[in-house]
Amino acid sequence: MATNQISATLMQADRDAALAAIATLKQKLPFLIDLTMEERKALPKMGDKSRAFVTKALEVATQNPDFLPRSFDLEEMRKDVQLFEAMYPIVVALAQLQELMDDTYTTVGSEAYAAALQVYNYAKASGQGAGLDSVVDELGQRFARKAKKAKPQPSVV
Repeated sequence: MATNQISATLMQADRDAALAAIATLKQKLPFLIDLTMEERKALPKMGDKSRAFVTKALEVATQNPDFLPRSFDLEEMRKDVQLFEAMYPIVVALAQLQELMDDTYTTVGSEAYAAALQVYNYAKASGQGAGLDSVVDELGQRFARKAKKAKPQPSVV
């Protein structure tokens, strides 16, 4: 058997506590929105280089509000910049947690699948006559290939 990287259990109380912590995050961040894929693609993105640009633009606008049209809401821009900056450390921490969750979930799933493959192979090799034939057949359905449908032949008229 391959090296087992993860040997752990998740107690129901800990699982519930983690889910409660996520619910608390959602409650504490009631302004979170859900964009469609199209909406997400259409938005201009602010990365590290853009952060400096936005900060500078806010400073220019704050010091020189006279050249802005009346319809420009400087206070709303200020709030957006402040919220972006306040959310940044949370986003970084959640991205790190998401990566750890994904890696752990993938690894533990891989380990479980590798063990299941070993069980299947041992049952195929040693289970004959031990009353395991139907179970081996059932497990083998995972690898059964579906017959390709024959392409309909064009009818000749």
